[in-house]
Amino acid sequence: MAAHTNPNLLHRRFIKLPKVKDYTSLSTSEIYRRVADGRFPAQIYLGPKSVVWLESEVLAWCDAMIAERG
Repeated sequence: MAAHTNPNLLHRRFIKLPKVKDYTSLSTSEIYRRVADGRFPAQIYLGPKSVVWLESEVLAWCDAMIAERG
């Protein structure tokens, strides 16, 4: 079973910025602006030039935005 379809593995999946942008439709600068303001999940540093996000946190943020539209 693929990691993205198994809820037990979802919290462990790292995604890179292009996938975050696909999920959110936000620009790179807006993502980092919201991270700095605490309005978006923070990235995880894998190395000096490599960052990722937890897919489950990004999807939870998307769900919260949907819930806010009232």
